[in-house]
Amino acid sequence: MKYIGQPDFEHGTPEKLGVLMVNLGTPDAPDTKSVRRYLAEFLSDPRIIELPRWLWRIILHGVILRVRPSKSAEAYQQVWSDTEGSPLLSISTKQKNALHQELQSSLGDSVVVELGMRYGTPSIDEALTRLEAQNVRRLVVLPMYPQYSGTTTASVFDAVTARLQRTRWLPEVRFINQFIDEKGYISALADSVRAHWAEHGRAELLVTSYHGIPKRYLLNGDPYHCQCHKTTRLLVDELQVDPATVKVVFQSRVGKEEWLRPYCDETMKTLPGTGVKSIDVMCPGFSADCLETIEEIDEENKEYFMEHGGERYSYIHCLNDSPAHIDCLATLVTRHIQGWPEADVNRDRAIEHQHNELSGRLAKTLMAEA
Repeated sequence: MKYIGQPDFEHGTPEKLGVLMVNLGTPDAPDTKSVRRYLAEFLSDPRIIELPRWLWRIILHGVILRVRPSKSAEAYQQVWSDTEGSPLLSISTKQKNALHQELQSSLGDSVVVELGMRYGTPSIDEALTRLEAQNVRRLVVLPMYPQYSGTTTASVFDAVTARLQRTRWLPEVRFINQFIDEKGYISALADSVRAHWAEHGRAELLVTSYHGIPKRYLLNGDPYHCQCHKTTRLLVDELQVDPATVKVVFQSRVGKEEWLRPYCDETMKTLPGTGVKSIDVMCPGFSADCLETIEEIDEENKEYFMEHGGERYSYIHCLNDSPAHIDCLATLVTRHIQGWPEADVNRDRAIEHQHNELSGRLAKTLMAEA
């Protein structure tokens, strides 16, 4: 095996703390060739499709990659921006820059943040190479998936550790598995709902839609289903609303195998018949708007609801690069670096800030008494 090293390293180079943000990924362009390349990488991941490799290769290359890329390319063209390209990549880049600025303001210039996509570009390999070039000796891996699943978070772990197996000088590594019960995350979700209600009014039902996985994965021990329901329960508690006015659904299923229920598309078609004529829909499992939220939720499923008798359908956007979301992520990272030098610097700064505040108050008191 050829190991990746740092031959140009100089002794005395300041060490840095690195944060690797990872999201799913996106094609390089909204055309059939680019989408086929992206889907081939994505669907070849054994964490995504748990079938015998020989069988799945026949299905993938014999059927799926011959049919699906052109259809998916048409969908990507609907959400692609002429100036910013892929919405997921554009928003993720803004998140990275905002988190970098937020962490540097609290921890100092020794912190660097890079973005890597699990599939496509910029790759995890490329992101780690950039971090190594900046002499990152302590690394926090932040998968941008609030809920843990073997299909997402564990797949990021696989890719990061596979790359580190080829690294000669390993950094210290901490890996964030999930953050569904992070107070800042739930508060940010609730605030986004309240802001939407304040501007557009409140619908009869709030639907929380999560990306689906095969039911078989749940039965084999994947905690994702339970964590999705916990997220919605915590959101209900934070909003202080009747649980009966909030519903969990799962989207984006493919194939004939049973996936997590209830299915989003079927729910949209049946809700109007039960008397529900207005709904608000949000996707708490997505940290950034992407094809699955913009095209599938805000367009396709909206059509299902309205065509079957619905009267009002309103989509609540993902947290994206909102200040509350970035503050949540910064708090999450800061807690996970406890015991590392950067956390000590932050603690010392906090103590100094508290000391200055106390000194200021004392000075004002003495001047008042004088």
